[in-house]
Amino acid sequence: MSKSNEKRAARIRRKAHIRKRVRGTAERPRLSVFRSASHIYAQVVDDVAGRTIVAANSLQADLRGEGSGNVDGAKRIGAAVAERALAAGVSEVVFDRNGFLYHGRVKALADAAREAGLKF
Repeated sequence: MSKSNEKRAARIRRKAHIRKRVRGTAERPRLSVFRSASHIYAQVVDDVAGRTIVAANSLQADLRGEGSGNVDGAKRIGAAVAERALAAGVSEVVFDRNGFLYHGRVKALADAAREAGLKF
């Protein structure tokens, strides 16, 4: 198994372990983060109803910018998803790092969402 496949498998194991405990409801939906090599995505999900309430990602025209996939881009996405969630009536979420380690872009997104008014 190549090094990249080992890293992917490790993330999927971490993700499964996290998702056993983290579940979004209508009162407190799940803020899910996904990062690729070039971009970052965040969505607020109600797992009981099986629907996405709001989403933001670095591919959207209004959020794209210089370095959309770096830490500054993650901060923009975190602030945008928090703003959209508050507009949709969601003030509290449970954070799902999706198996990614909590540092760098994932941490920047979470901190920006907290500063914009989301509680988790």
